[in-house]
Amino acid sequence: MEYLQSTDFWIGLVKIIWINIILSGDNAVVIALAARSLPANQQYKAVFWGSGAAVVLRIVLTVVAAKLLAMSFLQIVGGLLLLWIGVQLLGDEEEAKDHAKEHGSLMAAVRTILIADLVMSLDNVIAVAAAARGDMVLLILGLLISIPLVIFGSTLMIRLMERFPIIVTLGAALIGWVGGETIIGDVALKEIVAPYPWLHYAAALAGAALVVGLARALQNGPKEPQKSVR
Repeated sequence: MEYLQSTDFWIGLVKIIWINIILSGDNAVVIALAARSLPANQQYKAVFWGSGAAVVLRIVLTVVAAKLLAMSFLQIVGGLLLLWIGVQLLGDEEEAKDHAKEHGSLMAAVRTILIADLVMSLDNVIAVAAAARGDMVLLILGLLISIPLVIFGSTLMIRLMERFPIIVTLGAALIGWVGGETIIGDVALKEIVAPYPWLHYAAALAGAALVVGLARALQNGPKEPQKSVR
């Protein structure tokens, strides 16, 4: 009950929730992209389990985030993984149309959400940890309260993607942008990038362009002829 009577606790809780709202925008896009190819009755399950598991993962990740970010080449690997995820999610757009959302896998969607959130949250969790100031109860409560907000954002994004397909491309470009930022932010590249701040934006832009361009190239590539059904 001491927590409920502490002004610092409530201020810290509001900070963590607000930080998660701001930093979870790109995560909501990933969740929506991964879940949109599923049948309608499985979309909410993917959003719920993906969001919940991602928040639990963030709690664990917060404890070791500072050490992970200090490791050379880890963000490069993570950024490349994000670029691959972006290409896959955008490439699934055509497949989703062709197969009428019948071949989506709930577990595959949740797995994609977890992998993407793991990479995208490496630097975000440091802000949350700073707001919590070592208070694990405050940290866990703040992240758990954020789950409905992420679920709502992801569900809304799915509806917008269905109505405005261009958002799918913009979402994949956002993943590529974050992937480029993640790569260029690696410790191993710090001394190279420091004198040229514009490289940060150039890498992010290159990541977005690479994801969209490669995904479109794969979609327009040679396709297997469909077998006629008699």
